[in-house]
Amino acid sequence: MTAKVVALQVKPGIQRDGTLFNAPTFVDGQWVRFQNGLPRKISGYRGIFQNASGISRGMTMSSTGGVNYVISGYSAGLQQWRTDNDDGTGSGPYNYTLTNFTSSTSNLWQFDIAYDSTGGSTNNLVAHPGQNLVDIDSTTNTPVLYGKFPDNGGSLSLSKVGVFTATGSLSGTTIYINGTNSLIGAGQTVSGTGITTGTTVVSTQASTGASVLGYISGTTLTVTSVTSGALVIGQTITGPSGGPSVTSGTTITANGTGTGGVGTYTVNNSQTVGSSANLIAFSGTGTTTVVVSLSMTTGSSITLTFDNNIAVSGGCVVLHPYLFIYGNNGLIQNSSAGDFNNWVAADANSNNVSTGKVVKGLPLRGGTTSPGGLFWTLDSVVRVTYSPSTVGGINYYWKYDLITSQSSIMSSQCVIEYDGIFYWAGVDRFLMYNGTVQELPNTQNMNWFFDNLNYVQRQKVWVTKVPRWGEIWFFYPKGTATECSDAVVYNVREKTWYDAGEAPGAHRSAGTFSEVFRQPIWGDTVANSNGTYTLWQHETGVDQILGNQVDAIDSYFETPALGAYTGLVGASQQPGENVWTRCDRVEPDFVQSKQMYLIVTGKGYADDADQASDPVYFDPDTLKVDMREQRREMRMRFGSNIVGGNYYMGKVLLNLDTGDIRSTGNP
Repeated sequence: MTAKVVALQVKPGIQRDGTLFNAPTFVDGQWVRFQNGLPRKISGYRGIFQNASGISRGMTMSSTGGVNYVISGYSAGLQQWRTDNDDGTGSGPYNYTLTNFTSSTSNLWQFDIAYDSTGGSTNNLVAHPGQNLVDIDSTTNTPVLYGKFPDNGGSLSLSKVGVFTATGSLSGTTIYINGTNSLIGAGQTVSGTGITTGTTVVSTQASTGASVLGYISGTTLTVTSVTSGALVIGQTITGPSGGPSVTSGTTITANGTGTGGVGTYTVNNSQTVGSSANLIAFSGTGTTTVVVSLSMTTGSSITLTFDNNIAVSGGCVVLHPYLFIYGNNGLIQNSSAGDFNNWVAADANSNNVSTGKVVKGLPLRGGTTSPGGLFWTLDSVVRVTYSPSTVGGINYYWKYDLITSQSSIMSSQCVIEYDGIFYWAGVDRFLMYNGTVQELPNTQNMNWFFDNLNYVQRQKVWVTKVPRWGEIWFFYPKGTATECSDAVVYNVREKTWYDAGEAPGAHRSAGTFSEVFRQPIWGDTVANSNGTYTLWQHETGVDQILGNQVDAIDSYFETPALGAYTGLVGASQQPGENVWTRCDRVEPDFVQSKQMYLIVTGKGYADDADQASDPVYFDPDTLKVDMREQRREMRMRFGSNIVGGNYYMGKVLLNLDTGDIRSTGNP
């Protein structure tokens, strides 16, 4: 039979599930991706910082004012690096000072950045170090932290959300706060000098003023009758007109025998105004917040700290202008609009949407400017939308819709949004949300992923995207690995799956995708020679570069059995059961840098052992590669493993013919 000259035409993707002989796509590969249906080498990466204090357990990145800020959370803290917006040149790490933070090897960070809609400089970084790394269903609550972003000062700091101070005075079990303070509400913890540990707010009320009759002698105000309202600590005393007047700035500093009505009160300015025989009409003016608390010691004027006790086990997300937190027993709770310290206003809501823990929340982008989000519990997906309404005289601000109660999620870091569609890994399949929850088809490496995943380390599974190539990467610990050692990739443009082949570039613990800074930055899982960890700038160059050390990246792909596409072995019409496939020549067609290699491999029968040839090499100007290789089920591996090497395949031509007739397997 005359040899056929055929083009190498294989469907994009790498088939890991099923048998080699039955595969319709490429059957093996490492550090290779697909564009326009054809394989090409995945880009290189450069170590831009080699001084991270620990393995990154969560990253975020944002640029402003010509500076790119990279933030990484690890077990014992939070660090920031600053780079330019071009090649990753910069400085760091700058360590954050964290209040109400507990160092733990179980810390797994979630981040968001709340922007200032007025165009000012009050953007905030919000962070939650949840102790979830070991168990996704951990019920340990930890505080949510926030602070100014960006902050180029000498020190960076994050403090606990929902904590604020107010100046007031104490009297019995009542606190009088000067002025109106709408942040104070029932259930908050109160601390300060003279405040017993564990004191909480029982209720609040506002006092707007009072009209009384009485007199002042020295620093004592004696009230004999009340016309209206009630006197409280902090009010300014004025009056009367046309007669002896109260010294300007006189305020009530403490209760005597009076507690709002008839009785005595202490004022700050000593004076004589009226007498028991000459009663004067006084006014108590100025709004004052009256707080009734428990277990409180009487004291004088003091600065008090109020704590909303914002601590959750799940995480946090900003649905602008609201901060949402979530965790145990289906809890979803939000702050008041634009104020992350206000958790008692009418629009600050708390709801339990499921029996299971809420582990992830992301903004939902739709056709409205009203805030909305998707939340993943351990077994459901819930949509939250801003929808103010009044029912029975009660104001409602949020609508909670159960999208599905028949879902699952692999880890709290495995959900990502790509062009309005949400993708994530469940415990036994891949899923997506595009108005409804549905399975993301995967006939290529679903078994490969779920059968090889180290489920003990499931919370280390994380996802990121590389929009330049239309890719979504799911990193996971493979086999007995305790850190991520491989990644499966879904290409939304090609509608196909492939994997990183356990390449060194897939050994990453966390990362962030490009925004203004155009390359993704991923954190290493293995300490470098300094005992610290490297932050890698991916999708740059073609090699692995660490300092002055430049190493080649081995990238290759392997075809399925060629006969199935050329009328030979495996085709519906083939010349005899025992005829092998022979290749006499390969005509390379690559956009290629440096030398590439070709290895012919294959089997005598489907269950036989592979027989690989010695590699043959070809350069960018090589016209043909002559050989005399035959296999009953022939496959070809093309690769590049040289510094500066790169490739993008075109239309490779093969000279194929029938080979010898054999009745046995490989010799």
